[in-house]
Amino acid sequence: MKSAAIILFSFTLSLHAAIYNVRDYGAMGDGKTVDTMAIQKALDACRGTGGTVELPPGTYLSRSLRIFTKTTVQIDAGATLQATTNQQDFMKTPGDWLKAKGNDFIPFIHGSDLEDVTFTGGGVIDGGGSVWWGEAEKARQIKPGYTLPRPNLISLERCKNLRMENITLQNSPKFHFVPTDCESVVISNVTILAPEHAANTDAIDPSNCRNVLITRCHIDVGDDNVAIKAGKAVPDRDFACEDITVTDCTFFHGHGLSIGSETAGGVHNVTVRNCTFENTENGLRIKSQRGKGGVVENITYDHITMKNVDPAITFTCYYANNSSGDAATDSTTGAAAKPSDRIPAYRHIHISNLTATCPRAAGIINGLPDSCISDVTLENVTITAQKSFQITNAKGFQLKNVTVNVPGGEPFTLKNAEVAGLTSK
Repeated sequence: MKSAAIILFSFTLSLHAAIYNVRDYGAMGDGKTVDTMAIQKALDACRGTGGTVELPPGTYLSRSLRIFTKTTVQIDAGATLQATTNQQDFMKTPGDWLKAKGNDFIPFIHGSDLEDVTFTGGGVIDGGGSVWWGEAEKARQIKPGYTLPRPNLISLERCKNLRMENITLQNSPKFHFVPTDCESVVISNVTILAPEHAANTDAIDPSNCRNVLITRCHIDVGDDNVAIKAGKAVPDRDFACEDITVTDCTFFHGHGLSIGSETAGGVHNVTVRNCTFENTENGLRIKSQRGKGGVVENITYDHITMKNVDPAITFTCYYANNSSGDAATDSTTGAAAKPSDRIPAYRHIHISNLTATCPRAAGIINGLPDSCISDVTLENVTITAQKSFQITNAKGFQLKNVTVNVPGGEPFTLKNAEVAGLTSK
């Protein structure tokens, strides 16, 4: 039988072993040395232990890194994990990155089939996006809406108990944080930053995820602040995305809080509460189109404040025709749906206690002729805008204590829309 002293000594060693300081593995943190090998050695050593890989203050240049199960990555305040600026470092097979496809790239941080993973510590993960954005913007100018393939900052697949908290993510080449097929995800007190015009720099894109909480985040980026995606059906589940809550967040530049554009797998039970939007292109948005659509239902927005947001509300089944710079088409026409068309269907949506100022349109509700947006309630809503709130191909639409102020114009413009609660000016 071990003595108490030996047990205590063993326990002390195990506590010490639980911290894997990257400097102990050779990382310099001087902003000049490429520390990939040292950081990866620390991650490898921590694998499955429930321990913590610590990056103390400093700047750690690195190529792509792989994270493993039961690992906490602690980037201390004053520490930056900095992606290198050579595009070849993030390609599976080095070559001309401008000719590569999306799956030719490796995210800065990646992992799959994980449990109990946490990112924390008060520091920064920086993707060095400035070397990628120029070409991406050129491509987007040639073909509006085009996303030039690039790596994401952090992509994690098939994870349970995933936490991202008290940390800053910034300057991703493309999307910042993409959890895919994950369950029990908490994103708390995270700051995500990219320049206003940095193409496709989504902040948080939970894809085919369930039981997700995004709370107390500060997001200022060049594309969707949050984009909830359900690109494919998930076996043995009615909805690919479900039970997602976004609360007490502040969104500055960006394209708003979106569901879609991929909704084929279905989205169920989303709550957005106590959030502020300022200077965003779009506020609350559900976006999809034929070929990408599915059921989006049981969506609740409550206590939302918007300033200089254009427009406040966008629910569209013609997404390609509502993105900035795209030409519009007549949404009152369209071919009859076929089962293979993956038709968008939005229903059971409640918006309450919303105030907004909009430089142009108040809102756009744009369903399909053969799939009307249905059962939408606006309650205690005040919007001041230059253009009317447009509602097209909708039924079961209710207004309760709703005011839309449009100087010299009608508050609402309706086409093939059943709307209860309209009041005269």
